[in-house]
Amino acid sequence: MRLTAPSFAVFLISVIMVILVIAAKYFGVDIPVLTPIVKKSMFEVLLVAYGLLFAGVVFRRL
Repeated sequence: MRLTAPSFAVFLISVIMVILVIAAKYFGVDIPVLTPIVKKSMFEVLLVAYGLLFAGVVFRRL
């Protein structure tokens, strides 16, 4: 099994998701559409970000 670096888009989306969770949890940043989702299920958002990054590494054309 050969691992590849994730594409820049996949990496950027996962980093944005993690930054959004950290900003909502520790700095109280309020983004009108996204903050209710992030504050309600922070762990799940982080899990999706990690899963996306994992998929970007494992699958070649993602």
